This record gives sequence, C-alpha cells and structure tokens, in this order.
Amino acid sequence: MQFAVIQRVLGLLLALFSITLLPPILIAWWTNDGAIFAFSMALLITITFGLALWLPVRKVKKELRLRDGFIVVVLFWAGLGLTGAIPLVLSDNPHMSFTDAAFESLSALTTTGATVITGIDSLPMSILFYRQELQWLGGMGIIVLAVAILPLLGIGGMQLYRAESPGPIKDSKLTPRITETAKALWYIYLSLTVSCALAYWLAGMTFFDAVSHSFSTVSIGGFSTHDLSIGYFDNKIIDAIAVFFMVLAGINFTLHFLAWRNMNLKPYFFDTELKAYLSVLIAICIICCSYLIYQDVYKDPVTAITHGIFQTVSIATTTGFTTATYQSWPNFLPVLLLFASFLGACAGSTGGGLKVIRIVLLFKQGMREIRRLVHPNAIIHIKLGDRPVDESIINAVWGFFASYVAVFAIMMLILMATGLDQVTAFSAMAACMNNLGPGLGDVSAHYGDINNVAKWILCIAMLLGRLEIFTLLVLLTPTFWRR
Repeated sequence: MQFAVIQRVLGLLLALFSITLLPPILIAWWTNDGAIFAFSMALLITITFGLALWLPVRKVKKELRLRDGFIVVVLFWAGLGLTGAIPLVLSDNPHMSFTDAAFESLSALTTTGATVITGIDSLPMSILFYRQELQWLGGMGIIVLAVAILPLLGIGGMQLYRAESPGPIKDSKLTPRITETAKALWYIYLSLTVSCALAYWLAGMTFFDAVSHSFSTVSIGGFSTHDLSIGYFDNKIIDAIAVFFMVLAGINFTLHFLAWRNMNLKPYFFDTELKAYLSVLIAICIICCSYLIYQDVYKDPVTAITHGIFQTVSIATTTGFTTATYQSWPNFLPVLLLFASFLGACAGSTGGGLKVIRIVLLFKQGMREIRRLVHPNAIIHIKLGDRPVDESIINAVWGFFASYVAVFAIMMLILMATGLDQVTAFSAMAACMNNLGPGLGDVSAHYGDINNVAKWILCIAMLLGRLEIFTLLVLLTPTFWRR
C-alpha cells in the first residue's frame, strides 16, 4: 500500500474541493445573508487541511495502484462529507449539531436527498445554493471530475475511475484515455444541467430556483429550495420538465455520449437496459395512475395522472422530488414506489438503486436456471442484445445482490435496535441505500426527529449505496490488506 501516494491525492482533492466554497461565499456577500463567516472559515479549514496533507508528500510521483484507488475513493467521500458539514455547523441559520450537519452533507454529496432541516424556505440563499451545489458535484462523481484534472498534476486516474464509477461493468471506456472519458461525461452532464435550468426558468421559476433545481434534477438528488419541493410551484409545465430530465438523467451516460458523437438516436433503440428501464417506469405509472383514479384520491383524473406520473418517475429514478404526499396514498402504492427505488436507474447514470441492468441479468439468470431444470445438459448463454454476457459478470452481479441483501438486513435490524419501528427502519434504510431520500413512517417528512445513532448508521448506508457496496466492503477484507 502506497500511503504517501494516497495522502498526496487526498490532500490535492480536498484543496480542490475548497474552491467549491467560493460561489456560496459570493452569494452570502451579495445578499448579506449572514453566512459569509461560516463559508469563509470552512474554506480556510478545508484548504489548510488539504495542504497539510499534501505538502509533506508533494514530491512523491508514483502511480496509483488499484488498491490505492479504493482507499482514496472511500476516504475522500467520507472526508468530504465531514468537511462539507463545516459551513452548516458554523452557520447560525440553520443552527445544526455536527451529526445533523454531517448527515445533511453526506445526503447531498451522495445525492440521497434525505434532509434533517425544516423551514427550508427561510434558509439563507447561500446555504440553499450550497446544498444544491453539493448534490450537483456528487451526481456524476467528484472523483470522475478530478480524474480529468489529476493527470495535469502528475497523477493517474484510471484506478480512481474504476473504483468510483457506478454499474457492474467497470472497465468500459467511452474514449481511449480516461481523461477524455471523464471530460466527455462532464460535458454531457453540464449540457443537461444548462438545458434543464433554461427550461425551468422559461416555465416560470426564478433564475435562482431554476439553477438550483437543475442541479438536483440532473444529479437525481432531490433537494429543493422549498419545503414543498417541486409541489411549491404548482405548475404542470415545471412538473413535465422535471419528469423529462429525471428520465434522461437516469439513462446510462454512455448512450448519451454515443448518440451525441454519432449524431443519431440509434444507440437508444438497441439498448436492453434502456428498454427495461422505460418499460418498468411506464408499467408503474399505469398502475399508480389507474389506482389513484379508481380510489378517487383526487377530484379529477388529470390531477391523479399528473401526480401519479411525477411521483413514479421521481421515486423510481431515486430522485426524491415530490408534488404530493405519496406516503398517504391508499393501500399498496407507497410500498410499490419504495420497491421501485430498489431497481433504480440505469448503470452509468446519476441514479441510485441496484441498477436496472443488474435486475435484467438476475432475471435472465433465473430464467436460465428454470430452462436447465427441463434441459439439464443444454448450454444456455445469457445475452444482452446479440452479445453473450461473460459468466464472471453474472457471478459478480449475484455477489453484489447477495451482499446488498445481507447488508440491508443487518443494518435495518441495527436501526430497529436503536428504537425505530419496522416501517421507519425499513423505509429509511431503503431510502438511504438506494440514495432516494423520502421514506415512510417517521421519516416521511424529514429525518430530524430520529436519534443520532440511527443518523450515523444511515450515513454509512448512503456511502454504501453511492459507492455500490463493494468499494467500501472490500476495505474490510483481510485479502485487501495482505501483501
């Protein structure tokens, strides 16, 4: 293990992260909202800590190895969550404990969207922007952004990219060099963000709200500048824009890149995961809308359809925006939507959950085992499109699924041991591991009322979900540390 190399990279990354505190400082200065001291001190502390790590090992020029990449990713995300909490701790509004501030910071960076804050409408503008900015940075992955910059500093990036990028297939690259891959991803991400902000602005949002909500829409984060979330605007055009960009952000960014590079839409039409993703969304939309109309939950069918589609897309893609209190919908609908978040969005997107491609592969594997019962000697390949899937990928997906279920069950039981009831513990764990946000029971509105031990457990769950479990669990194995 090259600890000097790890220390150097972490120091540089923290120093770079301190730059992201400049926009909130400018907003606090411009609006005189009283938060400029909190952000200025946070900037000073973060850059000092980053330089303190970097300076002693600044002359180390060795290349990162794969194991080093795993450690950097985990330590950086955990450290970033803690340093990101500094402005929230120092701010007078909101006045937060370190536990609450760390929860809010990690929730933003992991694009979970779970909040402990009430009275969001009364927060300083700089704090509101900071929460949205953290989600936007976390959406595509700060590590991937850094990969585009670190080669300029003499640090390789492929190891970081493989450890952090979401999805079951880690080695595929859009372009031959990892730096170009990271840049391509961020150009697409930035373009979607700008397009979403303009659409929101033209639909009636203020410029500040449009930019802020574009950050949390494209990142599939779900934070809002209002307590009522998107429902605050009561605007069906805004709802439609949000649905459109949530669906887009939930698609594998590789497809966006191929469509942009080739200037045609063919990559979208031949992708198995995308077909499954859209099919699941449409099916759940139909079920929700039909049942809301059948139960006369709303006065007219149009309102039922609008809320049904919005909540389905928001929850299923793990965004977490709301226009209605779906938790109070009748019978099975809230649980159906929560289960939909387990599927999540596509691999290589900004969404959470298990990822649709894994569910597709698990389904195909199950069907293969059924066929083998009938034809035990047959050789049956699992295919995506016309290409057979390597057995190592199938085994990795099964391993991921088994680990997910085991970790979920253990952590949910620990949550219940802290005093949470079954519904609250299950939904909170599902919402945090799937990077969704809103849950059921005592966490349907916010997470501020649960105990501190439960909040730290959920912080770990957010990191597990964002780093797709294995990146964090691998550090706990003796094999990883053995030379």
